[in-house]
Amino acid sequence: MTETGSSATAQTTAPVEVERPASDETIEVDLPWLVVVWNDPINLMTYVTFVFQKLFGYSRARAHKLMLDVHYKGRAVVSSGPKERAEMDVNRLHQHGLWATMERSGT
Repeated sequence: MTETGSSATAQTTAPVEVERPASDETIEVDLPWLVVVWNDPINLMTYVTFVFQKLFGYSRARAHKLMLDVHYKGRAVVSSGPKERAEMDVNRLHQHGLWATMERSGT
């Protein structure tokens, strides 16, 4: 709005047209990787809880809940993130004698 007696006019910016890329390239969303620990008949529940606390810095309560998921549901997702980190977490869990795998989130 202009004041009375002022010769100033409002300027508007026209939208800019953008060309679409000519390629048929499919862009994949980089979904996080999930680290899954599976139930096994070998490791004690207290040991599994300890490993979750040690490797991931979880509180005793959170580590215990994840251990119960492994025990009763057969599996628990213990971490998620980029592929490289998931590979490292799986390797560390294997070093501690736990059965762990990784899977793509959303699959």
